[in-house]
This record gives sequence, C-alpha cells and structure tokens, in this order.
Amino acid sequence: MNPELSPRLAFRDGVQVLPEGPVTQVRHAMAAFRLRGVPPALRAALHRLVGERVACDPELDRLCARLSPLVTSFLVDAQERPVLSVERLTRTATFAPAPLAAGTRVRLSRFAMSRLHQGELVLESPLSMVRLRWHSDEGWRFMAGLSAGRAASGLSDAFLHAAGLLELDTGSGFREPDVLRQWEFHDLLFHSRSRLGRHGEPFGATYPFRGEIPPRPAVKGPPAGPVVELPAPDLDAVSERDPAFTDVLEQRHSIREYGQRPLRADQVAEFLYRVARVRSLSAAEGLPYQASSRPYPSGGACYDLELYPLVERCDGLAPGIYHYDPLGHRLTGVEAGPADLARILGDARSAAGLARSPDVMFVITSRFQRLSWKYRGLAYAATLKNVGVLYQTMYLVATAMGLAPCALGSGDSDLSARVLGLDPLEESAVGEFMLGSRPS
Repeated sequence: MNPELSPRLAFRDGVQVLPEGPVTQVRHAMAAFRLRGVPPALRAALHRLVGERVACDPELDRLCARLSPLVTSFLVDAQERPVLSVERLTRTATFAPAPLAAGTRVRLSRFAMSRLHQGELVLESPLSMVRLRWHSDEGWRFMAGLSAGRAASGLSDAFLHAAGLLELDTGSGFREPDVLRQWEFHDLLFHSRSRLGRHGEPFGATYPFRGEIPPRPAVKGPPAGPVVELPAPDLDAVSERDPAFTDVLEQRHSIREYGQRPLRADQVAEFLYRVARVRSLSAAEGLPYQASSRPYPSGGACYDLELYPLVERCDGLAPGIYHYDPLGHRLTGVEAGPADLARILGDARSAAGLARSPDVMFVITSRFQRLSWKYRGLAYAATLKNVGVLYQTMYLVATAMGLAPCALGSGDSDLSARVLGLDPLEESAVGEFMLGSRPS
C-alpha cells in the first residue's frame, strides 16, 4: 500500500458539538459528553471534526481519546483522499495504533471477516470492537498480500493490528493462544453478534420490517395431503397417571434402544398434544402480530418451530412423513418416497449410534421470518433457544409417559428441506428428536 499515508480524525455521523458557556457538549445517540475548560482553539477543532477530517496533534489526540466512541480514525493519501477508516462499534471500544517493530511478520487473523457494508468493503472480527472500512480499491490487494504473512510496513499495518485484525509472528511462528485455537470462526462470530457488548448494530425488538412486509401467520397452514385426526387426551386423567414432577426430572435421560412392541398412534397423539399444541391464539396487547400459547415457551410468543413426524413403525399410523398441525391437532401426510424416509432415518441412526431406527423421529424446522420480522441481531439465537426448551419439554413428556426419548445434535438441513418440499431460506430444519417405545 502507498506508504505516503497520514492519520486524520473526524466525528462519526450524527455527532453534534454544542457550546453552552464554559461547557462544551458533544452529543450522539451512542454517548454524550460535557467538557469543561476547553481552550478556544481546541473547541474550534472539535467543531471542525463534524464533517471534516482533521490532522492529528497531541492535544487533540488526548481529547479525542476521551471521546473515543464518537471518533473515526482515517488514513488519507497525499491528496487527502481517505484510504481506510476505523470506526468504534461500542462505547467501550478503544483504538490506539502504534508502529510495529521493524521486521515483525504479520498476517491476517483467521477471525477477520471481509464483507460489503453500506456500499463499501469492511474488515471486522469478533475479537475486535472496531470496524475497518476501505475507501479505495487498494484494500482488496492489500488483504491478499496478508494471507500468507509478510514483514510489517507503515501506518496501514499499525491500524490493522490496533483493530485486532492481524496476527504477529513473535519469533516462533504464527501461533494462537490455546483458548483461541479452540474457537471456530463461525461460533465466535455468532456469539459476539447475537449478544450485546461487542458490536453497534441494531439489536432486539426493533421491528425492522413493520409496515413493509406483513408478519408471518402464527400458525402455518397444513400442506396438501391426507389428514389424520388425532385424539386429544384427557389431561385430568393424565395428571392422575403421571409420576411426580421431581421424579420425571430425575429420571429423564436419553434412551437409544426400543421395545419389541412399537409406539401406538394414541401415544404419538398424546405426546404431540402435551408438547406442542396451540392452547390459544391472541392478538396480544401492544404486539403488532398474532401470538399463541403452547406448552413450551418461545421468544416473543412467536413460535417459529414446526414439527414433522417421520414414522418408521407405529400401530395405527402408516409409515411415512407427516406435518403436525398444532391448532387442529392433526397430521397431514407429506408426499415423499420410501427412500427419502430411509435416508433421513438412516442418518439419524448413524448419528446416534443406534442398532435400528427410532419408531418416530421429529424433524423440527423454523419459520425464520416469524422471529426476524421482530428481532434484529438475536433472531437465530432465539430460534436455537426455542429448540432447547422444546427438547426439554419433549424429554419430560416422554419420560412421564414411559417412552424412550433422545435428541440429536445435528442433521442434514438440505436433505430435510428437499424431502419436505421447503424453501430453506423460509423454513429449514434446526433440530431432530427421536422417540420410541421403551424396552422392557
């Protein structure tokens, strides 16, 4: 990269500088500061930082360090054109570039991520609370040269290192700390972006598509196919029959063997009724979408999850793939060949180390837009939490009923989408749960 680069400072968009007598207020949605005793020349520099890139000097640097969340650091070329900038993402973000020792070898961190953001190429990392933005095409070539490692040179490397985007060869090669080696890139990125503290993106119940896209219905309409009406159990009789709650909790465990006699259709019906039926639909006060109540909790009462029972053997229920309608408490057959059913059950058998397939396996899918219509940043994390509480509900109900439950840790989402006839961007598998009769 061009070595003739110079550092500059500017306030991020939306900052206001408001003098009030002896106090200078610097305001932004992220943070606000009240500064006393600012000399006139320095106050003038603060005003210039709004919409202008200002040359650094020690006094201004010290003041900007106090205003760090509101400051963007630039490198500009000889014509004062911006080449790259670093923006702080959180109130606690710090950025203090310092020259790297001559001869230090550097390479791009494996956690560094390049993507398009607001029409420009950015470089960021879950290890960092700042984002580097390229303002010229040199960024592509510069990053390509960092993939294998090279000697550090110039302010640009100092900027990338201070932004947490470089690894350094300390004399024994490039080696990550043990604690970092045990993180996968996607796990650390997902963790850092689905919770507050390490990013500045919109987050939470922001309703980003309200008024633009209608919310998905609270209950998915059943597919076209043969319908199997399921009997509803007598919950008073169930309460009399069930063991004590503490006994159910203590006895709950995964069972990967099944009895000689298969599950019965009435057991599958009771299990689904107790686990996932819609108890009520409501337009909850203050919510711009229809919510529902079911036996397990769900973020925002959105209930994005769907259940597809895959039946291998069940007295009173033909082998095949079904969709469960939680409102009507019925099954609808999904058109699929025997080979598709065998493939999915075979994958489950291998994943769980089973001698034979479960009597029934439930493919759990998510209608993602039920959550992403309301939430920013945490929608997929909420889906996985919903899967977790559904797993626990399934385990407890199966244990109370004397059945053999076992959740799976993974599955083939593409295969499930193809077999179930789903658009994986709208609805895709996020969990699998096996159920069978308990061995004697």
